[in-house]
Amino acid sequence: MSKPTDLVQGTVDLLILKTIALEPLHGWGIAQRIRQVSKEVLQVNQGTLYPALHRLEQSGWIRAKWGGSDNNRRAKFYALTPAGRKYLQQEEANWQRLSTAIGLVLETS
Repeated sequence: MSKPTDLVQGTVDLLILKTIALEPLHGWGIAQRIRQVSKEVLQVNQGTLYPALHRLEQSGWIRAKWGGSDNNRRAKFYALTPAGRKYLQQEEANWQRLSTAIGLVLETS
């Protein structure tokens, strides 16, 4: 199996927002969900994840709340705000437009 793909900053933000759109998760849970859903292709390390979570919280797109994790440890759980949900919808549309355009270029030979 090849090495997990490195992600650029904007993509990480989009993946985090999409991941917590379903339910609030703590940082490790977010990273695990992204890895699992991508079938082990995408991996978000702590050095990328936590600055992104902080940036998203500062932007008002997510909020953090302390709670208990599955192993009875305190953890911050991150959830989308209404502004974050709106931003996610915009970014998903932008991503679809961009990926379609890239696909068109790659199909041309």
